[in-house]
Amino acid sequence: MTEICILRLSAIGDITHVIPVVLSLQEQLPGVKITWVIGKIETKLIGDLPGVEFIVFDKKAGRSAYNSLRKRLNGRKFDALLHMQVALRANLAAACISAPIRVGYDKARSKDLHGLFINRRIAPVQHQHVRDCLASFLEPLGLKPAPPRWTIPLTESDYTFADTHLANDRANMVISPCASHKLRNWPAERYARLADYAIRQHGMQVTLAGSPAPFEIAYCEAIVQAMQETPVNICGKDTLKQLTAMLSRADIVVAPDTGPAHIASAMSTDVLGLYAASNPQRSGPYNSLPWCVDRYDQALQTFAQTTASKARWGTKAEFAGAMELIEVADATDMLDKWIQAKLLEPERGA
Repeated sequence: MTEICILRLSAIGDITHVIPVVLSLQEQLPGVKITWVIGKIETKLIGDLPGVEFIVFDKKAGRSAYNSLRKRLNGRKFDALLHMQVALRANLAAACISAPIRVGYDKARSKDLHGLFINRRIAPVQHQHVRDCLASFLEPLGLKPAPPRWTIPLTESDYTFADTHLANDRANMVISPCASHKLRNWPAERYARLADYAIRQHGMQVTLAGSPAPFEIAYCEAIVQAMQETPVNICGKDTLKQLTAMLSRADIVVAPDTGPAHIASAMSTDVLGLYAASNPQRSGPYNSLPWCVDRYDQALQTFAQTTASKARWGTKAEFAGAMELIEVADATDMLDKWIQAKLLEPERGA
């Protein structure tokens, strides 16, 4: 097996979970040629991953995106396709890719006619984290599942940007407050109270980060206005690479279920995750699940009259008011526990 195509268009968090698959393929199949069909925004984060040919699929381009993909792949035949996205758009893209082996999801996790575009399935596993699910796509090829290992290429200028905006004389907390789904967002006023607490109680620098989207800029500004202390606000002023460098240099990142939480986890930075609208055991920051505030089960009970144990795995609790189930004290208590475990105890043992 010498040429493999990966189809995973979005989103940022899931893209980070595919990185271990790439690294494991390169390790288990030396010399393998990997082509990755990926979204336009996502390629800005990992489009320079070594040994991978990236083909950008711009979903906003509509029908022309498929025509462009067909032309780009005209005459090419891969040994295998890893069809890692269950969406009608992704199925149509998969139809443009020629490969005799086509690996996809098990029946329980399939939808939108996904099964018509594959001929091998990953093993069905209950209650599996998304990262482990994607890692298992190597097994139908006769390979070992990908271990949790990451790399995201960064330049010295990316790190220089991070060092310019982070403190070098105290611990740094980076807050990335906005998710793509607004019902996953914690109230701005509560972020403000957590940030004030981190500054006053633990002497931390707090930095707010987000995309240039007007909503995110306004959200970060609302946090600033609600604070009594002064944070650093770089929302809309950084690139994805610069953000990644910031997250890698931070001591702890605070975020809801959003891409930067997974980037931070991939860069071995602890994440204080805020989860009520989704299940952290499925989609939380992989290396920081113990540091997540989890009100998912309470949200299902409150708004859907069910429980996490009864609901279908992956069920969202994206209801108005769900994230408000997370109190400020929940976050400050978790921060205190993290400080005790990560910043104070090593000093005592020195």
